[in-house]
Amino acid sequence: MKGVRVVRRLVRGELRAAASLGRWVLRRPPHGVGAGDVAAGYTGPQTAMTYGLLGVALIETVALGFLVPWPVVHAVLLVLDVYGVLMVLALHAACVQRPHVVRADGSLWIRYGVLFGLAVPPDAVASARVERRYPEGSLVTVSEDGVLDLIVGGHTTVTVELGRPLEFVRPLGGRGWARVVRFHADDPRAVVAALRRSAPP
Repeated sequence: MKGVRVVRRLVRGELRAAASLGRWVLRRPPHGVGAGDVAAGYTGPQTAMTYGLLGVALIETVALGFLVPWPVVHAVLLVLDVYGVLMVLALHAACVQRPHVVRADGSLWIRYGVLFGLAVPPDAVASARVERRYPEGSLVTVSEDGVLDLIVGGHTTVTVELGRPLEFVRPLGGRGWARVVRFHADDPRAVVAALRRSAPP
């Protein structure tokens, strides 16, 4: 049953990423950003790598067209390559379309495309600061003492101390608790300033 849930979660994620690609192509406004909210992008460190992967995938597709003599095999590989290119674009588009958001009420929505989302209520934000760190680990890494790192491009730039532990959901559905959240924002000072402006007196 756990495997089925993971597959369903992955399929839903791909569908949502594809929808984000459509919104990106049509130049729709970012998802979940309302009037008075501050949106904070985080794709800066990964943009060059994403387009590099796309370039490699396109070169591979063209090369296989010349190297594979069997039409059926060539057709299958072409479909897989096109699907891979579209998924890389869709995942990047999801990150562009789903930025971090500091809401007008002081709440914070920390996201990574369709793979991760953590809503932090305003009364749970104890402090926020600009802090560049280079933690080791995958995209979502949590330490034994409850420090959650959402790593983009090998680093984080904002540290938020929480007033109480918050539950989060990992990309594949596992759950954990965090008392500190560190994440990357392209403009970390804008995020921290928005949180401090919204903090209760």
